[in-house]
Parts: sequence; C-alpha cells; structure tokens
Amino acid sequence: MTSILKLLVATSTISVAALGAKPAFAADLGTDAGTSITNNVSVAFNVGGTAQTAETDSDTFVVDREVNLVVTKSDGVNTSVAPGSTQQAVTYTVSNQTNDTIDVLLTSEQLGGDNFNVTGAITYYLDDGATAGVFDAGDTPITYIDNLAEDATVTIHAVANIPGGVVTGDLADIVLIGQAAGHGGAGVPTTGVGIQGTAFVNNAGDADDAAVVQNVFADGAGTGTGDGAGDGYHSDTDTYVVAGADISVFKSSRVVSDPVNNTTNPKAIPGAIVEYCISVANGAGSALATGVTITDTLPADVGGNGITFVTGSILVDATAVIAAGPPQTQTCSGGVAGGSFANPTVSGTLSDIAAGTNRAMIFRVTVD
Repeated sequence: MTSILKLLVATSTISVAALGAKPAFAADLGTDAGTSITNNVSVAFNVGGTAQTAETDSDTFVVDREVNLVVTKSDGVNTSVAPGSTQQAVTYTVSNQTNDTIDVLLTSEQLGGDNFNVTGAITYYLDDGATAGVFDAGDTPITYIDNLAEDATVTIHAVANIPGGVVTGDLADIVLIGQAAGHGGAGVPTTGVGIQGTAFVNNAGDADDAAVVQNVFADGAGTGTGDGAGDGYHSDTDTYVVAGADISVFKSSRVVSDPVNNTTNPKAIPGAIVEYCISVANGAGSALATGVTITDTLPADVGGNGITFVTGSILVDATAVIAAGPPQTQTCSGGVAGGSFANPTVSGTLSDIAAGTNRAMIFRVTVD
C-alpha cells in the first residue's frame, strides 16, 4: 500500500509540471514569495470488503521569488541645462515587478560617446509627489529605495552639477542603475530610513529546494554597460542637453522732436528730444534668459556739450521690431514704467526672455 501511495504522489508531480511552470494567478505578480503551499492526499481502500483506515500524505513547498526590476526614464525628452548650473535633475521611474517587497540599490554611470561629464557626485532623491516628476525642495535625499512593495512604482531624481565651458547642443548621458535586493529590515517605506538589504543571488541554475525561497532573475536588459537580461539589475539612460541663452543686443536712437520742426522731420539740434531703444533678443532654440539687467552710461556733459536724461522717461519690457538693413533699424513700442537713473547711469531690469523673442528698454534724453 505504501508503494501505491508513492506512485500516486509521483504521478501528481508529473501532472503539475505538464501544466507549465507558472500557472495563472488572480494577482498580477502571482503568489507572494515565501508562501507555503501544502497539498494533502488521502487513499481509501478495502480489504475483504471491509473499509480500512485511509493512508495519507502531504507535500509542502514555498513559492520562490521571481525578481524583476524595471528602471525607465520618466519622459522622452532631454533635460535642458545651462553651463555652470548646479543641482540639475534627470528623472526616472523605478517599478518593482517582483512577487515580493524589495530594496533597490542605486548607482549610476556616465557613458562615453557624449560631449561632457557632470561634475561631483551624482545624488538621488525620492520624489514627494507634490508636483509629480518635478525635482523640488520637498523631495527626500536617499541612497537606496527601501521597502518597495510588489507592483509599486516610485519616481527618482538623479541630481548633478553641469560644468562651465560647455556650449549649446552639448550632451551628457546619465544611466540610473537599480539592483534588486532583499528587504533589509523595518523602516519607513521607500524613504531609505531603515536597514539596507543585500543584493539577491540568482538561484535559477541551482537544484530546487522546496523549503527555501530561491531567486529567479527575470529582468530585461538595460542600457547600462553590461546590463543584460536576467542579471538582477535594470537601467535606463537620460540625457542633459546644454541650452544656453543666445543673447544679442541692439541699440538705436531716433529724434522725437526739436525746437524748430517739432515732430515733423525733427533733427538732433540743441533742445531736441532723442529716444534710445536697447533691445535684447534670445535666439531660437535657446534656454530661457532670466535676470536680464541693462546698464547704460550716458556720456559726460562737458561744458554743456552733451545730453541730459529726461526724468521719468524709462520704459521696460517694450517690444522691438528689427528690420534687416543695411542699415539695420528697429522700431520700439509698448513697455511699462520702470528702471532708474543715477547720474550718469540708466538702468532697467527686463522680464524673462524666451527663445525666439526679445524685450527692450526705452528712455529719452535732451540734446544740450
């Protein structure tokens, strides 16, 4: 009877194998790693027409861990940076497709074949979700991702400094590399405040041990150097692109009126009013120009020979229409009162200037 029982158990094992190694489960990622699954069998029989006590047996195994980590850059565009800028972030999502809670160890590399390397250490921040995907003061500095639940996704910023001397169009590739690790211990989920776990070892080639949770690496190939499929790592590349402001300045003047002709074909004679326009243009495809300040020093008035500033004449954020020459000319209009005059200097601050646009400062003087 014992031999019959063994035969039945062996037959049952063959049937499960024939159904496939990964049966369908209701949960997306299947049964949690470490779950014990027990299967009981009972064999009833008669002797001489009399029912005998059934023979029973059972089999227990634990569900193994299918390790699958996915790192993806958060969007399909490069991150624009300016030369010499600091704390610039490229952003990724990290998703745990493992049937268990894991820690994720974070490293990065800079690939060859681009134009420059970032300076200093690359640091990592967990996005707080207040402004999703945007690196800001509320994000938490981390060295690894702690307690990433199965089927959970977090946003990570890799932050670095841009060297000076780079020029518009230069590129720097940054690879964020995640490595799946065991959950190291109690901590606040995904804050990195806990015990960092140890990287998993792949047991795919080992003999099966029904009593021990073994690891099977199921990750795909990443973009990092040597990051192949089934290695417990996953990585993706994001890119900084330098987009400096392409600023050009054009200063022009026109005679508004004079004491003889008034506003009809006025000339720059003593007593005439002359209007200056200083336009600042930012080239197409350039970075946003901010903190734009104009400083114009009037020539010295020596013995009454020169010009005198007209009080209250400064307008900022005017618009200039520039006509091709020769000679090149511009017509300025609009603007709001602003700026200041501290003899002999006229100053004004313009609002941010987007790529392909201009802003101007206008002021007037009297010919002495």
